[in-house]
Amino acid sequence: MLETPRMHLRPLAPMDAEPFYLLNTDPLVIRYTGDEPFSDEEAARHFLEHYDQYARYRLGRMAMIRKADEAWLGWCGLRRDEETGDVDLGFRLFRQFWGQGYATEAALASIDYGWSLGLDRIIGRAVLDNVASIRILEKVGMIKVDELDFHGMPGAIYALARPGEG
Repeated sequence: MLETPRMHLRPLAPMDAEPFYLLNTDPLVIRYTGDEPFSDEEAARHFLEHYDQYARYRLGRMAMIRKADEAWLGWCGLRRDEETGDVDLGFRLFRQFWGQGYATEAALASIDYGWSLGLDRIIGRAVLDNVASIRILEKVGMIKVDELDFHGMPGAIYALARPGEG
């Protein structure tokens, strides 16, 4: 569990199936992700039951829970890419929580956690049209290092080196 001034971040669990499913049914939320919505809440539960990033790497996407009222805001966290070995920062929030600084706050906590695990570099990927996500990546100190095809859309890779690593 991680803590920020306004949130608790905890590993995603099967009990998160309903909000996790609902988050991925909003076409504006998943517009730039390349993800298809889950077919139903049970499909989201199945995904969460088999999400093994925590067991394998001691990191993963985490539920963002607002302290004031226990509202499930979305998720944020680190994920190891199986193909490249890169550790990627990601975040996704319900629209009503956009623009309130939650993603930046959770991203900074996630990055600090990554450094505590001894990571040397954390990346973020974003579609070039996703100006809000790019702004968050830049606010947490990431710089653009490359471009990529992101599920058929022009995208960029941002990176942040561990402090003192250059």
